[in-house]
Order: sequence, then C-alpha cells, then structure tokens
Amino acid sequence: MMPPAPAPGCAPASAPASAPGAAPAPRRVAITGLGVLSPLGNSAAAAFDRAVAGHSAIRLLDTGWAADLHAPLAGCVDFQADRHFDPPRARMLDRVSQFALVAARQALADARLQLRDEDRVRAGIFMGSGMGGSTTTDEGYHLLYAEQAGRVKPFSVLMSMSNAPAAWIGIELAVSGPALTYCTACSSSAVALGEAWLRIRQGQLDLAIAGGAEAPLCFGVMKAWEALHALASVDPDDAARSCKPFARDRSGLVLAEGAAILILEEWSHAVARGAAIHGELLGYGLATDANHMTRPSVAGQAAAMRAALDAAGCEPSAIGAINAHGTGTAANDGVETAAIKQVFAQQAYRMPVSATKAIHGHLLGASPALELALALLALRRAILLPTMHLLEPDEACDLDYVPNRARQDASVTTVMSNSFAFGGTNAVLIARTAR
Repeated sequence: MMPPAPAPGCAPASAPASAPGAAPAPRRVAITGLGVLSPLGNSAAAAFDRAVAGHSAIRLLDTGWAADLHAPLAGCVDFQADRHFDPPRARMLDRVSQFALVAARQALADARLQLRDEDRVRAGIFMGSGMGGSTTTDEGYHLLYAEQAGRVKPFSVLMSMSNAPAAWIGIELAVSGPALTYCTACSSSAVALGEAWLRIRQGQLDLAIAGGAEAPLCFGVMKAWEALHALASVDPDDAARSCKPFARDRSGLVLAEGAAILILEEWSHAVARGAAIHGELLGYGLATDANHMTRPSVAGQAAAMRAALDAAGCEPSAIGAINAHGTGTAANDGVETAAIKQVFAQQAYRMPVSATKAIHGHLLGASPALELALALLALRRAILLPTMHLLEPDEACDLDYVPNRARQDASVTTVMSNSFAFGGTNAVLIARTAR
C-alpha cells in the first residue's frame, strides 16, 4: 500500500531522517484491525451499517429490577457467553472481560495478524474501562446485603478488578509486553488508544491491542447514575429516540454496554506483512478541566483539541469532520459546541459534527474506541454519520450536526474524535484515511 498524501495543513506522512545523534524520528501508526461488540451489532461492519441507517439500539430494559428505575433505558449487547467460552471459563469472567476477549479476537482476525514470539515481546495491551467488573461487584453486594449470604463467589476479586480484561487478553494471546488499564471515566479508551499510539510512535512497541470494554447495566450502577440526575427520560412517543444530542429537548444520556478494540501497528510493520490498513492514527491530545468533578469546561475541552492538533502536526483547517462526545446532557453539548467554536473559529460552522451516542448509548469508558472505529469506517466509505433525534434545534448548539440522515460522497480524509469525562480528563484523537 502506498503511503497516503498528507492532508492539507498536516505534517508530511513520512518524517525526515534524524540527524546523527538526534532522537529517532516519530514513527507512523497504522490501524489494521477492528473488533466490536455493541448495541448496534456484534461486528464493526454490522455496527457501522446500523449507524449509517440511523437505527437506534436504545430500548426499555425488561429485567426484573427495571420497574424500580425512573427511566429504564439502555443500549444492550445481544451476547451469549456460552457461544464463546466453555462453562468453567465463563464462570471466571465478568461480562466486561467476556466482551473484551471476544472483541480482541475479532480485531486480530480482522487484522489477519498471527502473533509470532518476537511480536509478543514487542506488543502491548492498552485497555480503558470506567466501571470494570461492576456486575460481579453488584452481585456480590446483593448476596451479602439482600440475601444475607455468608460468602460471595470465590473469584469475585479477579472478576471485578478493572484490569481483568487487559490481563485476560494478555493471557489468551501470550503477550508479554505492557498490559495497562486506564480508568478516566468516559475518556478511558481514548486514553488507552492514545497511550498505545505514543509507545509505537516513540519506538517502544511495534503493535498494540487497544480499546475499551464496559458492562455497567446492573441495578446498583443504574441507580447510582439515576441519583446523579444525568440519565435521559423516556421519550413518550418512542423509547428508542430518548437520547438527543445537541437538541433543545435533550434530557440526558443513556447507559450502554459493549467493547471495541483496535489493532495499532507501526506503519512499515503493517505494510511489510501486507496488512489492509483502515487508517492512520495521527494525534492524541490530553488536557484536564481541573475545576469540577462533573461540570465540563470550554477551556479544558479546547485545550485537548489543540493538543491533538499539535501532536498530529495539523492545522485546524486539516480537520474535515468531528466525532463529538455528544452525550445528550444539557451541560456537555453546549460546552462542547462552544469549545469547537473556540478552536476552529468560523470553520466550525462549515464542519460536520456527528454524535452517534444517540443510537448506541453511552458505553462510558468504551465509547471512545467504538466511536473511533465507526469514524474510521465512515472515512473509508466517504460517509458522514448522522446525529439522530435532532428534531428541535437548540440556539446554543448551532453547528452542522448532520441531523437525522447520513450524507454520502463526503470528501473528508481526516477526523477528530472527542472524548470528555467526569473528573475532567479530556482526550482527543485524530485519524485519517489510508487511501
């Protein structure tokens, strides 16, 4: 595959050779594999097709405890563990680890990557999760406090710990490089992908299995989020339309579950083995609001976007589209709109902005990886994904959000993907097509 031409306003695709004694030039990072388990579908292709069509996977929960929720909405994955694991193995895995392992297998298969011994040493695992094995924790507390049981499952600690998904992937693949887990709430998998990108770019690794997994749909977690008053109310006409990013009548986010994992490779490593390249990860920006646990700031979000542009060597004019964090909460959407305007000035009004959480819900720490995967496929297909359920415009949210219908034949080669989080950790990724 020939290297892509540089996007207008971005640094050249190949860095110049380093002078004798100087630090090595930064290496390019290819994205060669995508693995997805999501409410939209259990493959990257299935999830993308449903996103293009604007079909919402958000629905009313039908569990026994759903009646005790004010708004029993969620984005659920159609998943049966016994199709992927034998019973003894499944009993040792929280749902979040099950998702992560299956998504990792998918990503490796998509990359057509057979790990050799030398690969396993020069490979790393970078996972993001905001809640970890919360289902196991919730079940344990129920046993202890509701059923007055004297014990919990023997593997409860191993199942619930946040680094379990990364550890299990490492064990299954015999990867002996770094296995790291990042917990920065809703930006967790963006941080995981960005940190993996840094290590490949700097020459520490040749490839990485990076992304996020989340399985928060249990009673205790749902009630905790309900108490925070951040969840959407049920749309009276259609529950599937309850999440409405950037709309005047938005009422909150909808929790969801799933996993998305990407294979990152040093560019020449991928080319040498004849890999099909989905795109190139160009930049990663990180900035912290440092002013409030839940209230986002324009300054913090804008700083993360600028940091990503700097890391990618791109001018703002090089960005053709934005995947918005776009949660559907009153505070976030207005602040994100203002931050985009601060970074892009008048260009902001001409640049399409998509928010897919409207249809797959908020996978918390796994959302950034899922959204980057969807954005990459959109670049390859020259499509702009729609922001669904945007029927009532908000005067404070006045950008082009690609409302309610995908756009075909889009001449976009470079996308920015925003991920902002409770706690204030803002992470932004920039990717471009490999065409």
